Amino acid sequence: LIRRCEAKATCKYVGLPEGNWHFQNLPFYETGTIEKNPMGEADVQITIDLLNKLQPHQVYCAGDFADPHGTHKVCFDVVIEALKRLKAQTSEQWINDCWLWLYKGAWQEWDITEIEMAIPMSPDQLSHKLDAVQKFQSHTLPDLLGGGRNQETARVYDSLGTAEYEAIEAFRSWQG
Repeated sequence: LIRRCEAKATCKYVGLPEGNWHFQNLPFYETGTIEKNPMGEADVQITIDLLNKLQPHQVYCAGDFADPHGTHKVCFDVVIEALKRLKAQTSEQWINDCWLWLYKGAWQEWDITEIEMAIPMSPDQLSHKLDAVQKFQSHTLPDLLGGGRNQETARVYDSLGTAEYEAIEAFRSWQG
């Protein structure tokens, strides 16, 4: 309930309309303890149903599997399995045009050689992002705030001769 309220506050803060919020409540997560269950069939089916409903062209998943609780890896596995099944089950064009993008940032960042999509941020945009992240007080450690990793990526790009930005959000596609 706390995280759902924090997510709603963040969605409102960044301007997402209420009909665009989706809470999956995946069963693997609902253990009531720090340790979570492994991925299950219900997790995959819930994700398949949401993907079928939205038919997205892009899906974003945490790619920093150093998450101390292991939830990022389980979520990634659920999304991969759902996408794999959808590609095998449907001939609808959206699934063939759907890209899975992985991001890092809290515990790790991509090496410059791994980045396939880089989104530059101005000081105001970085500040807005960090304010949004602050809405997740139950899930945020003070030392993870400040935009350091995104700013380091921007410094690396700057050293390569690109335009100078306050920070850069970096992604790589999943080719599995």
